[in-house]
Amino acid sequence: MGVTKVLLASPRGFCAGVEMAIKALASLLGAFGPPVYCYHEIVHNKIVVRRFEEMGVIFVDDISEVPPGSPVMLSAHGSAPEVQKAANDLGSYVVDSVCPLVTKVHHEVKVRSGKGYRIVYVGHEGHEEAVGTMAVAPESIHRVESPEDVEALPDFDEPVALLAQTTLGHRDWTDVAAAARERFPEIWTPGRSDLCFATTNRQAALEAIAERCETFVIVGSENSSNTVALEKLAKRMGCERVLRINGPGELPNDLSGTVGLTAGASAPEELVNDVLREIAPEEGAEEVRVTDEEEYFPPPRQLRDLLKIVTGFATVTLGAEPPVDLSADRRVAASAVLRRFCDSPLRMSNGDRQDVGAAPAIPASS
Repeated sequence: MGVTKVLLASPRGFCAGVEMAIKALASLLGAFGPPVYCYHEIVHNKIVVRRFEEMGVIFVDDISEVPPGSPVMLSAHGSAPEVQKAANDLGSYVVDSVCPLVTKVHHEVKVRSGKGYRIVYVGHEGHEEAVGTMAVAPESIHRVESPEDVEALPDFDEPVALLAQTTLGHRDWTDVAAAARERFPEIWTPGRSDLCFATTNRQAALEAIAERCETFVIVGSENSSNTVALEKLAKRMGCERVLRINGPGELPNDLSGTVGLTAGASAPEELVNDVLREIAPEEGAEEVRVTDEEEYFPPPRQLRDLLKIVTGFATVTLGAEPPVDLSADRRVAASAVLRRFCDSPLRMSNGDRQDVGAAPAIPASS
């Protein structure tokens, strides 16, 4: 490659919700041992999912696939009420790792529908978050993705509310929201945006450097909504070449000039480091930070209650080290938890195995 420089967007990679969900699933595995079941992919990243499968997690798309009594986790994207009930009916120990931001939208759907509103919901067809959200009040909610979808909605006699999938691209949201407000001038919207702050921050970081780049590389899986939003944004910003990759094995060998680099909210920082090493820019990397993220989401309540019991039993009865130290949860990164529970290095999409070493030195820049 003949890459001169890499501009590294920041923030990038794991968001607070993904950090919480990954650590929660690893903790459940540590408490029960394999197999542990998870309804849907815990997060939308192929390599993270593969890592957990190697550790003994079985991902299912239907709760009926979970053997009765087996521990099960519900994914970060949120689950329909009937899924939650079915999991509990199995006699399983159920932990819901839904992102608190998604929970907020579920609550808004429940409250508004209970007050007689029709809900216009901006979300992607078939996305787990959208499916779970719409299932909260299926008789009251209408999913749209475009201004044309808004125009095709019927006239409503009831008041109308506008809600959104949290991982939408900013442009995807604003264009549809504008059309909804024009169609329904009295439409209700929440006081605080439904859009995930991490998704918005990653898009702002990309925008800050896109015009300086000949090529933009985005690390993340194709089923990750926020990763796809980053890809679309880079193209709209006029980058000559935009590449979405799962790992360094998918990099072409003809990159040159200045390359932008970021990662979707479900992609581990190790993959960014691996990609950066593979690119090997002649003048190194410049990190461009647009904001700091201090948000922290604690483990789900069900898991905290369980681990208090397990820790007390292991320490008092067996004199053993507790399997999970909840007091350190905030200080430990999800990527470190993955390494602790699985000694094997990350598997790249091309089948190669690459060791995860220290990140290259990256000088910070405004």
